[in-house]
Amino acid sequence: MPAESDSPYDGTYYRGPVVMRGSMIPKDTTSGNLLRADDRTDWLHMDPWRVLRIQSEFVDGFGALAEIGPAVAVFGSARTQRTDPAYKAARRMGRLLAERGVATITGGGPGIMEAANRGASLAGGTSVGLGIELPREQGLNNYVNLGMTFRYFFVRKTMFVKYSSGVIVCPGGFGTLDEMFEVLTLVQTHKVTTTPIVLFDTKYWQGLFDWINGTLMDRGMISPIDPNLVTLTDDPDEAVAYATRLIGK
Repeated sequence: MPAESDSPYDGTYYRGPVVMRGSMIPKDTTSGNLLRADDRTDWLHMDPWRVLRIQSEFVDGFGALAEIGPAVAVFGSARTQRTDPAYKAARRMGRLLAERGVATITGGGPGIMEAANRGASLAGGTSVGLGIELPREQGLNNYVNLGMTFRYFFVRKTMFVKYSSGVIVCPGGFGTLDEMFEVLTLVQTHKVTTTPIVLFDTKYWQGLFDWINGTLMDRGMISPIDPNLVTLTDDPDEAVAYATRLIGK
């Protein structure tokens, strides 16, 4: 005899891999919903439909970037002015990458992103811009020769990581920090193969790394080798050399 069950539920309903019991059992069926004559459009905004949009962004992104060849991502602020030394440095980085036959990938916006794209495109290189749909987004800068705009940050970041053999991080704000720590976490946890990560402008980043080497290290939040996953420099030539050091190996 089967053991007596103390479950409060009388029945079980299976909808694909989903198990529902009690009040969670629906009064309709998947097939019934599919065949129902209904002019409502609220289903377009439901999470299952969003999955298809997410899937389509992955497919479009993979299709667009699959043949760009070796590439380096350049992250940095959209607020950097053209007169800023960091803009001029990022423009040089884009040019140096193009001269090495390496594509430049940015977020496609103004500031540092425009500078790197500008340097790459004017040197005849592949200049990629991966934009994001935001209320105040200005669209892709004019120096992008291969671009795509994404709805979802996580899809966009997947494209950065998948197609970049190295990363250069210029001064920036929350978005730049998010992108930097995303890549750093993936490298630290071995979710991706070793990716050279270089931070440009030592003075700008020094306070952050004083905290990382001090507070984080002292409290055992990171391994002693983790800060070595990145290198700092004030030389755009050195930044490009470090970011591309594994390409072709």
